[in-house]
Parts: sequence; C-alpha cells; structure tokens
Amino acid sequence: MQYIRIASIDDPLFARMHRLMQEVFPPEEVLAFDLWKEPLEDPGIRVFVAVHEGEVVGATEYRYYADLNVAMTDFTIIGREGLGIGRFLARERQKDLNALAAAQGKQLYGMFAEIYDPYRVENHEFGGIKPMDPFVRREVLSHLGYKRIDFPYVHPSWQNDGEAVSGLDLCFLPTNEDQDSLEADLIVTFLTRYYAVLPQKPQAWVEMVERLSGMDRVPLRPI
Repeated sequence: MQYIRIASIDDPLFARMHRLMQEVFPPEEVLAFDLWKEPLEDPGIRVFVAVHEGEVVGATEYRYYADLNVAMTDFTIIGREGLGIGRFLARERQKDLNALAAAQGKQLYGMFAEIYDPYRVENHEFGGIKPMDPFVRREVLSHLGYKRIDFPYVHPSWQNDGEAVSGLDLCFLPTNEDQDSLEADLIVTFLTRYYAVLPQKPQAWVEMVERLSGMDRVPLRPI
C-alpha cells in the first residue's frame, strides 16, 4: 500500500478521493470540489491517500501548526475492510507529524480531532462502510489515546451557510497520555485559525469561543 500526498485538484487521485468523501460523509461535511484548489496548494495542509492496486482505498487530511506545536486531523477515511487501512494511515500520519515537529526542534504536543458522538446523533451511516461506523470510529480513536475536551462543542457548517453543526466532540490526543487538561487559550487560538476560512460563523460558535476565552484550562475526559 502506498501513502501518496495530493497537492492539486488536477491530480486524478483527488477526484477519486473526493468521490469517496461524498460516499462516506454527510453533505455538510464535504467541501465542494473546486473549493479544494487553495487548500491542496497550501503547504500547511497535508492530504494523503492510501492507494492499493491503483485504487484509492483510504485518505487522511491533517495539518501541523508549527507555532502552536499541535496538529489537527481533519478526516480519516477507510474505504474498504480487511486491508489494515486505518492502522496504515494512523502510522504514516504520525511519522510525518513527528518529522515536522522534529524539524522545529520540538516533540509534538498533541493533535486535535472532531469526533462524532453516535450516542447523541444516530443517523450517520457513512455510506454503509462498517469501519466508518461512528461507534467503531469513536472506540478506535479512544484506543489511539484521544480524549474529549470537556465543553459543549459546535462547529460552523462546511457549506458556509452560517449553520451550527452539533453532535460532535472536539478531542485531543496528547503526546503525554497522562495529561488531563488543556490550555483554553490554545483551544481558542486553534479554533479561530482553523475556521478562519469560513466567514459565516453561527452565533452559537461565537458564544462558545467567548466562553472558552474566559477559562484557564479545560478538562480532558475519556471518550
């Protein structure tokens, strides 16, 4: 299996990856094809596909913020069972991130991820692909070491319509697995930067960020 970076919407592998995203994710979670042009050309955004026998069978997008020394996993897609795609993507992503942090003379502080909570929202079928089932995904991310950042979380819809998307938790994978809280100002800085691309912010998101701005640290809880 190959781990191949995509840096252009003209790459034939991107069209295959985008189709896979549409098959797996709800519409409000998928950025339109043409809107991927700038993100893919951004050196800070890393999009890789898992290619098996010429077919895109998985993908992951993530980014590393050198000044914050944290990463964000935007998404991970497992498109087929029985190939060990999830482990392959997680291992290759971690190797890449560790190298990026090491180039800054640092050890990676940790990695954010938004994780569906199927105990609150049960209508995400993810294209019928069993490894993408939100119950399975949540347990896998727990095994990897992710922890739930303990505050009520919403995010702006990627359709940029000003709607608030709920039913997810913002989580964090600390390099130090004994870490039990996270700096609130780090969360605010990260969220503000991450969602700067979406000008239509829902009021619920604005209020959430304001509440976080008045806090010192936020507990990390088991998933």
